[in-house]
Amino acid sequence: MKSVVLTGIRQLELREAPEPERRGARDVLLRVEVVGLCGSDVHYYQTGRIGSQVVQYPFRVGHEFAGTVLEPGPAVTRVKPGDRVAVDPAMPCGQCDQCRARRRHTCRALRFLGCPGQAEGCLCERIVMPEECCFPVRPATTLEQAALAEPLSIGYYAVALAALPRGAAVGILGCGPIGLSVLLAARQRGAAAVYATDRLDARLEAARRAGAAWTGHPDRGDVEAEIARREPRLLDAVFECCGQQEALDQAVALLKPGGKLLLVGIPQVDRVSFPIDLLRRKELCLQNVRRQNECVQPALDLIESGALRPEFMVTHRFPLERAPEAFDLLAGYRDGVVKALVRIRS
Repeated sequence: MKSVVLTGIRQLELREAPEPERRGARDVLLRVEVVGLCGSDVHYYQTGRIGSQVVQYPFRVGHEFAGTVLEPGPAVTRVKPGDRVAVDPAMPCGQCDQCRARRRHTCRALRFLGCPGQAEGCLCERIVMPEECCFPVRPATTLEQAALAEPLSIGYYAVALAALPRGAAVGILGCGPIGLSVLLAARQRGAAAVYATDRLDARLEAARRAGAAWTGHPDRGDVEAEIARREPRLLDAVFECCGQQEALDQAVALLKPGGKLLLVGIPQVDRVSFPIDLLRRKELCLQNVRRQNECVQPALDLIESGALRPEFMVTHRFPLERAPEAFDLLAGYRDGVVKALVRIRS
């Protein structure tokens, strides 16, 4: 089968790969239909690592996808051949202390698609996934919508962790697909005003389309002063979604006393810092957001009910053979890209 693999820094190749095989009775063979490219995939493309997760070449990335069931295992009851499914890329063991505590996303033996040392990714024609990772979608749901359920689930989970009061004022620093997913979820959960920033005009426009009350470019004005003028008591929560030190500093300044800073973005550096005096005096809460935890189905439900419409963020589509071009586009933030999808079958 065809597969796209990393072979070095900023190097991707289209190669033939062995056909995947079902090993367990509850495994499902899927035809991969649509793959969403994520910022973490681009991290691996540009640097070959995220923290301690280092790529050993060749390696296949990709974890956001929708597919069609080809062959379910003999013990599978959730799906049948021909079903279209959204897929949760996290494959927990189900047995460890974290799984028993309903923290499957921090499972001690977690296998995650496209994560070095855990599992090869989904930039290929066929793949095998556990039954519990497959979520059937309704006939009216498109494969693109199904593929977007995974990034949307991260935004859904981040907002759930924030425990926003009704009528909250929140900030989102970084309006890529994850920041936009947070924005959609925050609005759906009752945030009264969302203030969003980014350095790319196309993403600011996307944030406005998603319902941001105000958007700002951090290099073209005093973001802190502008938001404080509109929200004199400052913000209940800030979601840092770009992994930048400047955004972390800005988040601390924007939060009201007792506010919550949610760390969603992935920094490319090994250490970040905080202005501890302000952090202490405001008694701010820091909350890391690790992917998502059992939120693919709730996110999919919101898409299928029409409550959330994330498809507006898709700006570019590529066939599998042009996946290297898609990665290069994303790495350079070119052509107004917000979200790029790879369609496996032309």
